Amino acid sequence: MQTETLEERLKVQAAQLGFAICRIAPADAAPQSAERLRQWLDAGHHGDMLWMEERAEQRGSPQGLWPDVRSVIMLGMSYAPGRDPLALADVPDRARISVYAQGKDYHDVVKKALKALARWLVDQQPGALKVFVDTAPVMEKPLAQGAGLGWQGKHSNLVSRDHGSWLFLGAIYTELALAPDSAERDHCGSCTACLTACPTDAFPSPYVVDARRCISYLTIEYKGPIPHDLRAGMGNRIYGCDDCLAACPWNKFADAAAANRAFLGRAELAAPELADLLALGDADFRELFSGSPIKRIGRNRLVRNAAIAAGNSGDARLRGGLEALVGDDDPVVAEAAAWAIGKLRA
Repeated sequence: MQTETLEERLKVQAAQLGFAICRIAPADAAPQSAERLRQWLDAGHHGDMLWMEERAEQRGSPQGLWPDVRSVIMLGMSYAPGRDPLALADVPDRARISVYAQGKDYHDVVKKALKALARWLVDQQPGALKVFVDTAPVMEKPLAQGAGLGWQGKHSNLVSRDHGSWLFLGAIYTELALAPDSAERDHCGSCTACLTACPTDAFPSPYVVDARRCISYLTIEYKGPIPHDLRAGMGNRIYGCDDCLAACPWNKFADAAAANRAFLGRAELAAPELADLLALGDADFRELFSGSPIKRIGRNRLVRNAAIAAGNSGDARLRGGLEALVGDDDPVVAEAAAWAIGKLRA
């Protein structure tokens, strides 16, 4: 009987740890990444995410971060939703939270599984390695395409033929020379569904996102007053945006049954009332979003976003909550509340 290879056993072990897909790429699998990153940064598309520019050399290639890396194990963990991610689009008094943030913090879940897989690999064949989940200068999406998990769609996110757009990515850099899988080719064709779905026109061209216009960036990364011309497009989105992902026709192959159960949405985050979010203090915020990736943006940013959503709602019943925020200690929150009151009076 033929003996299974280390690579085959690795993929079996990854599946047992909750990963939907595991593939291997050589460390030089994404040779164009550094140049594409530099062009994107030079255009200012990263907004005020200065950390991307500061560590661009390390981010440009795996060897730039760790010269000893020879293989990259790329893994995807599914969070395919069991319901329509755009279901609240026409419910203006409720807040829309991106599907990925309604369950447990993916950083914790994916990293725990990565570490377990890394321990297993070292037991099988000793060698130095490093694990990464979204917090290090790693070009996960180009490497995932180089490993064959999927391809970077025109919305710049990874698309899998089996799991659609709903994958969290993790990486294991190893000094082992593992047999690589074949890279995936682009299957977008002439489709532009993701581009036309964007409510703030954040795509200056296919495959390029301008973070400064992206609702995910504005609601999560950006700390200042959100530009007025982009506020209407935010609608009732208060953390992230699923529109370009949800529009992708490849999602018809995504199976919610394959999703890791840790990412099942918490009932209180599925459709929270804007009135309740406007009333959050620091302690209430920390309690409500404990164990959620939302916790990292802090109360002020979340309430700022809720105030803008309230202004977009047309619901005069929210004025009381907004008026209580006009004197907020955070001037960005206070400005958003005043703007929203003006919109509701108009």
